[in-house]
Amino acid sequence: MLPEGWKETTLGKCVKIYSGYAPQIVDPKDDGTYPYVKVDDLNNCDKYQKNSKQYFFDEKYCIPLMSVIFPKRGAAIMNNKVRIAATHIGLDTNMMAVYPISSVCHTEFIYYFIKYSGLYRIADISSIPQINNKHILPYKINLPPLSEQKKIAAILSTWDKAISTADAMLENSRQQKKALMQQLLTGKRRLPGFSGYWKKYTFQDIFNIEIGATPSRNKVSYWDLTNSRKNPWATISDLKGKYIDKTKEYITNAGIENSNVSLAASGTILMSFKLTIGKVSIANIPMYFNEAICALFTKEYFIITSYAYHMLLAYDFLQYTDHAVKGRLLNKSKLNCLDTKIPPLDEQRAIAAVLDAADREIALLEQKAARLREEKKALMQQLLTGKRRVKI
Repeated sequence: MLPEGWKETTLGKCVKIYSGYAPQIVDPKDDGTYPYVKVDDLNNCDKYQKNSKQYFFDEKYCIPLMSVIFPKRGAAIMNNKVRIAATHIGLDTNMMAVYPISSVCHTEFIYYFIKYSGLYRIADISSIPQINNKHILPYKINLPPLSEQKKIAAILSTWDKAISTADAMLENSRQQKKALMQQLLTGKRRLPGFSGYWKKYTFQDIFNIEIGATPSRNKVSYWDLTNSRKNPWATISDLKGKYIDKTKEYITNAGIENSNVSLAASGTILMSFKLTIGKVSIANIPMYFNEAICALFTKEYFIITSYAYHMLLAYDFLQYTDHAVKGRLLNKSKLNCLDTKIPPLDEQRAIAAVLDAADREIALLEQKAARLREEKKALMQQLLTGKRRVKI
């Protein structure tokens, strides 16, 4: 049942539809005034599409200002890339736009409706995802009065601004930590009270390195399919943050006994050294790991784990890698020969404490940004369905 004052209609009755032009039709030129936007350009902004890294062209190919733009085919549809044209732009053939009829609906309300509904709901996804007029015209939409649309859009826009502010604070903290790492882990900046010499060591000097393994995939008995989760087994995809306390896959005792897997105790550093090089996490629980990951057991009389974690994150591994069919890789021999300069243990502890504090600040900001997104998502569900009404 529709909320009072709302009406059921179709998207086709609320908007005018525009499609992009092929470059040879547009006849782009360097001295044109307006950007020609492609799907990849949607990655360079959030809500409002203001510019493009592509070439420029004439005004006659522009879509109306404040149109809602989105991809019309391909994987970007599934990623729900929807933007508002905040300046005059043209679109290529892989994109399209809808321009809300002002007497019926509000631009930002349509933007939020499409974001909430999801482009995949509009699209034909039987083969390659695609959207065209036949998908948009009949798509049902429940519309509140225009004044309520504007109020709903204003409320959600306020949440967008809060999310943007949280994202900016998060990015600033990440950049600050990056700058601290560049200064503190190279000795360019010394913390108060420290002036001792830094010594050069090889990785073999400061770590015991163990390479992981994968039990045979042909032996079902080697893999924990009963979800007992007794023997976590990590792959590169599990190295998502500073600490790792769960994995996507688990192995059985038989898998352990009949393969060359190694066990990393809680507190051990795990690092990827094949394909994706230099992803680093600290095991929060004992776990096994595959052959694209090495465990770096720190020799505590040379280097402490918390300092080693940050040092490894900042290390330039790519200059030492070999090319393989599936990407870059290192091996245990090369890893053992890598070297680094490290300070005395007391300075390591002080540096690690500063960088750990930066990590904690980043984690709090990540949690705040994620919470704001979840709260906005819940609010959209309530406001765009009329389950929660706004005062006009």
